[in-house]
Amino acid sequence: MMQTTLHIKNMVCHRCILTVAQVLGKNGITPVNIGLGEVILAGALSAEQEKGLKIDLEAVGFELLDNQRSQLIEKVKTLLIEQVQSGEIPETFSLVEFIGKALRRDYSAVSKLFSEVEGITLEQYFILQKTEKVKEWLVYNELTLSEIAYRLGYSSVAYLSSQFKKVTGLTPSEFKRNHTNRRRGLDEVQG
Repeated sequence: MMQTTLHIKNMVCHRCILTVAQVLGKNGITPVNIGLGEVILAGALSAEQEKGLKIDLEAVGFELLDNQRSQLIEKVKTLLIEQVQSGEIPETFSLVEFIGKALRRDYSAVSKLFSEVEGITLEQYFILQKTEKVKEWLVYNELTLSEIAYRLGYSSVAYLSSQFKKVTGLTPSEFKRNHTNRRRGLDEVQG
């Protein structure tokens, strides 16, 4: 029997995997594997299972993707979120090389498609993801600004602060003092 891969939008954390596993179980579907943005099944879904799965996934904030463009965009988002969440982005990090190598596709084509579908560039999306990670670390007071800059690949604290202020309208220090309700879920980060 041939395996089927389902692509699911908005799966951005490990709790998302648990939630999707519950939805699959509710629909009588046993996955071979569940990862961020992807579920592998031993076989195909019946039309009834697919319909129920779509409804139940949407009820908890996910979306079953069925076109290749949407699947590619979701794969790009997942890769970038995972990279930022690792907290280990070298200063020499290159989106062009990272996306090209990870997807084995021409970066400019992927970037153009991403911009068309999402309304922001890949670079802007990556900056927004990094900004949310900075907010997280500032709120929980886990690292100094110097450590944050280093771990997210910024060349300096000044550059991180400048980019942070462009996105949020606040300096990191101002944000830290007034952080209440300013963080967004990773699946909500858009232009």
